[in-house]
Amino acid sequence: MTESGITIELTSTQVGRVVRSTANAEGLSSILGGLAGKAGTSSFKTLAQSPRLSRSLVLGLLVLACFPTDGGALAVTDVASRLEMSPSTTHRYLTTLLAVGLLEQDPRTRRYRVPAAA
Repeated sequence: MTESGITIELTSTQVGRVVRSTANAEGLSSILGGLAGKAGTSSFKTLAQSPRLSRSLVLGLLVLACFPTDGGALAVTDVASRLEMSPSTTHRYLTTLLAVGLLEQDPRTRRYRVPAAA
């Protein structure tokens, strides 16, 4: 519960709807596109070491930023390589993003992609 006493809970379907509605040229895709250029660079390492920032949040956003906005799919090893992270850590982030509806996985290829806008 927050200090105001108000709590808002969303179902996974509702979260998915919000993500899809913002995944247009003016929404999530453009925000993530701005991060993509920083993924795996020394600026990321500086951000990740800052005591004022959430390292997990920065990593999660950078994982999302790795994905092409055209719906292209990536394997765990592709993302891990781009971010210079271990495959197991990368898999944990991808699994979390999958569970909350920010990514989807092709059951045949096991590759991940950002869900298409509805």
